[in-house]
Amino acid sequence: MEAKEKVQIDWKVVFKLGLILLVISAVAACALALTNYVTAPTIEQMNIDANTEARQEVLPDATEFEQVPEEDVAKIASEIGMEKPEELMEVYIGTNNGETVGYTVKTGPTSGYAGEVQVLTGISSDGVITGITIIKHNETPGLGALAAGEWNDQFTGKSAEEELVVVKGTAKEDSNEIQAITGSTITSKAVTSGVNVSIQVYQTLSE
Repeated sequence: MEAKEKVQIDWKVVFKLGLILLVISAVAACALALTNYVTAPTIEQMNIDANTEARQEVLPDATEFEQVPEEDVAKIASEIGMEKPEELMEVYIGTNNGETVGYTVKTGPTSGYAGEVQVLTGISSDGVITGITIIKHNETPGLGALAAGEWNDQFTGKSAEEELVVVKGTAKEDSNEIQAITGSTITSKAVTSGVNVSIQVYQTLSE
């Protein structure tokens, strides 16, 4: 019976290959870090510009926005009795020539069909909803995703003096009713609950 040949390991080759891999990994890591360092300010500015554009979309009369400090936002969430205060994400005061023209409020109700639905609501200083937009959602395409389209236009012009109510039929004119998206009542209620939190924030700030 023939004896098996022993496999000879050339450790010089092993160490050489290991060193080459180490150098390649280090160069790749440095390149990635450099790319991130160079692009991070640009990406951050793009996010700032996108958020400002969204605020101006829902509160067109405002030319500048001043963020309400996080500790004050947390205090507001406590005052209005939110069970999940983290769903009140941010509040901005909209101004024009130094005069307050309204507020924008971002909420993130987690009661959507597929979880969190982030809603940005604009409310004028005289208590009228000036617009809403859906910032982020994971709702079902074709149904829940309709909440990011023309459906949200029905919020514009509603009074911020009372809570909005979702109805399955046609909403009455000049009422606080919001017509639900057909087949997606859960999403409709989630968006509306976010707007209702914004209404409570407005009422607190305008007292």
